[in-house]
Amino acid sequence: MQKKRKLGRGVAVVGAGMSKFGMFRDKDSKDVFAEAFRDMLASVDKGLDPSDIDALYLGNFSNDFFIHQAHWGPLMSDLIGLVPKPATRTEGACASSALAFREGVFAIASGFYDMVLVGGVEEMSKRTTEEVAEGLALATVPYEGEVGFTFPGVFGAVATAYFAKYGAGREHLMNVTIKSHNNAPLNPKAQYPFSIKDMMQKKAQSAEKKGQPVPEWEDEKAFLGDPRANPAVAWPMHLFDCCPISDGASCMLLVSEEMAGNFTDDPLHVIGIGQGSGRGFHASDSLTSFEATRYAANEAYGMSGLTPEDIQFSEVHDCFSIAELIHIEDLGFFKPGEGYKAVEEGLTRLDGSKPINTSGGLKCKGHPVGATGISQLYEVWTQLRGKAGERQVPSNDLRIGAAHNLGGTGGTCTFTILERR
Repeated sequence: MQKKRKLGRGVAVVGAGMSKFGMFRDKDSKDVFAEAFRDMLASVDKGLDPSDIDALYLGNFSNDFFIHQAHWGPLMSDLIGLVPKPATRTEGACASSALAFREGVFAIASGFYDMVLVGGVEEMSKRTTEEVAEGLALATVPYEGEVGFTFPGVFGAVATAYFAKYGAGREHLMNVTIKSHNNAPLNPKAQYPFSIKDMMQKKAQSAEKKGQPVPEWEDEKAFLGDPRANPAVAWPMHLFDCCPISDGASCMLLVSEEMAGNFTDDPLHVIGIGQGSGRGFHASDSLTSFEATRYAANEAYGMSGLTPEDIQFSEVHDCFSIAELIHIEDLGFFKPGEGYKAVEEGLTRLDGSKPINTSGGLKCKGHPVGATGISQLYEVWTQLRGKAGERQVPSNDLRIGAAHNLGGTGGTCTFTILERR
């Protein structure tokens, strides 16, 4: 039985920022992190003197590989004027910046620091698709890499196992994709702010302009079922089941709870935080569940005193459409084998009983891997403070939100619960 953890003192979030996500040939890691940092500064209601920041924790997975530059902690500290304050890089594959957040929380909870900046950055667009796949595959365990598993293949195997075990099919993955693409146009920072209907229309207009036969798809599922529009990547994963290659950055300002009122009258409080690790698929008990997610969730629920029913909305790590189904079950939002039915019934939509990935998720918002964890928390911040505009979760009492971040093939997982009081 897991212990019920608690922090030595309370930690609050008083600022958050995020760059636009996308593929930016004319921007580098410093450009996008500076954009996120400026966005964070502007979000602090009562203002901030950056020189008061005690330390930086920065998540980055693989800029070493993608752009042949490492040591990103002090580089970003110098960029934003924090030198000679300490700067630490965290790496946990796609969960790298969630680990930065976690370390920042512990630094404040211990009493050693009072104010820290946590963030993440990744620059992926300067490499070919094949090179990006190679770089990301560094997060698999050796056995998986040796047999040629890249991430589409990994999650293709997960989807196949899920279909066989629970009777789901490709059309249920399409439901996830359509829902995410309906949320994304409402997010100005999303890499792909287009609904599936938008893309159907664009493709039809392009064909007409070129004098080609104009495709006539009956609906979104007909479009997603057309291999010319949505080719297979690693069956049953197709193109629109996969997140894109992305550049971007995100950051948050953490302070001790007793200081929060100096910066805002509307802070968010860290009430649950969990992390787990997992074995590779060769040693896993199941392909339809991640033990690291279950462990992290139980730790966070235990610390907060909450249950899955208390979480009003959540960002989850939907690097592939099947991943969203697995995670919402592992987090306890729905029973095993019931996730795909919940999505089909509309329960995870913005106006559903358990909104999931209101930002558009990794699938549409983008997935610059080192920045993803804190970008998910940025969405929780935005929603809980009522700043999400057209994608705002329609609740008169939105108080509890969470973010789930997965690294590798389930080797690292975090789950974080924030509260607005």
